[in-house]
Amino acid sequence: MRHFPIYLDMAGARVVVSGAGETAVAKLRLLLKTEADIAVFGPNPAEFVRAWAGEGRLRLTERPLEASNLDGVRLLYAANDDEAEDARVRLLGRSAGVLVNVVDNLYASDFITPAIVDRDPVTIAIGTEGTAPVLARRVKAEIEALLPPSLGILARAAAGFRHAVEQVLPMGARRRAFWARYFGGAGGRVLEDRGAGALAGHLEQSLARFSEDGDAAGRVDLVGAGPGDPELLTLKARNALHEADVVLYDRLTDPRILELARREAILIETGKAAGGSGWPQDGINAEMIAQARAGHHVVRLKSGDPLMFGRADEEMDALDAAGVPFAVVPGITAAVAAAAGARTSLTRRGRNTSVRFLTAHDVAGYAKHDWKALAAPGAVFAVYMSVRAVRFLQGRLLLHGAAPGLPVTVVENVSRPDETRVATTLGALADAMAGHDIHGPAVILVGVRPRAAAHAANPEFEPADAGETRVALKG
Repeated sequence: MRHFPIYLDMAGARVVVSGAGETAVAKLRLLLKTEADIAVFGPNPAEFVRAWAGEGRLRLTERPLEASNLDGVRLLYAANDDEAEDARVRLLGRSAGVLVNVVDNLYASDFITPAIVDRDPVTIAIGTEGTAPVLARRVKAEIEALLPPSLGILARAAAGFRHAVEQVLPMGARRRAFWARYFGGAGGRVLEDRGAGALAGHLEQSLARFSEDGDAAGRVDLVGAGPGDPELLTLKARNALHEADVVLYDRLTDPRILELARREAILIETGKAAGGSGWPQDGINAEMIAQARAGHHVVRLKSGDPLMFGRADEEMDALDAAGVPFAVVPGITAAVAAAAGARTSLTRRGRNTSVRFLTAHDVAGYAKHDWKALAAPGAVFAVYMSVRAVRFLQGRLLLHGAAPGLPVTVVENVSRPDETRVATTLGALADAMAGHDIHGPAVILVGVRPRAAAHAANPEFEPADAGETRVALKG
């Protein structure tokens, strides 16, 4: 990071712009949003500059900048549309100890002005070290689309109420919960329904509830982290992570997703390796309950979808028994993401009217299934927790009449940078997984194969010879 982003107090600060043409106008549009004392030097000023001077928003001197004009100046912009004049002004600024920005000249500047999302008093600065201004504008546009114009109104109302909240709610989880509810939707609904004038009354009533009836008690969200790619998180899951005080996460959770939790959140890994030691389920339940009873917003972050082989029933039963409020935020399960990455469908008209999600293991060992139904022609199913059970799975299906040439797609580390995808057949399944060193978390899709580029025009399956492995792709 060459340029360190900071927010500079501009109230009453003297800022000088050398140049009064169109280049200066672009910078002045931003500077005029601040509380700075702005002086402009330059001949032949643009109409906008004259108008702003006439309104008293800046002071205009129609001559070039001189060294004597830089006493007490905090920032200096060289915006003369003239390289030689900009260079002269830069030397004047450096000699006077003033920070200088030479417009459109990164290497001659002491600081740069970022793209700004303005929801005053909420502002977001976006910089690319001067390397990609088009990208900065794109990011700015995307953030502006996410933040409603009313956000500034909500923030200003909150600023006037901060002292009252500090007097009533101690620093910590209860105070954060109060503001999370206000900014998380309650304040916006009041603003939309009743206008800005109703916000003060709403804040007073909300604070009274928090202080009197335990409205700020802790809670738990069971959140689906999806298969791994952070872009596959739902917006609701992201919001829960942003608000959480404590995050209990599985071993398989992608570190990039944990980066989305707020900086102050406590992160607790609760997972375990296959066959290894780790937190027992009762320990996870007890930790969730204890953290919630301490007034925290707890996110129990579970890979994929929390309701798909994630022991969510046991956790919900424990929370119910303890009287801890909870919600479930579903996520994209690994089988669906694996099919999407392979550009194949889990259902197809004329082939299968249902799809099944299975686990290869249960509490007693290998899971029992209706193998005859699974081996029937046209059956499509996804198998989770299957790496150590692959030969068992393969043998049961072949024993019950499944064709050795039945297409099978194996996806390891679904949607992650190190994803491995193997397209093979049932007869070659175990050897193909061993040959491609599939040992991490994987899902097996039986009855479908990836849509390779060569087959994109003809998606109908052509039975492969037993023992054939079509493709193996690493992400």
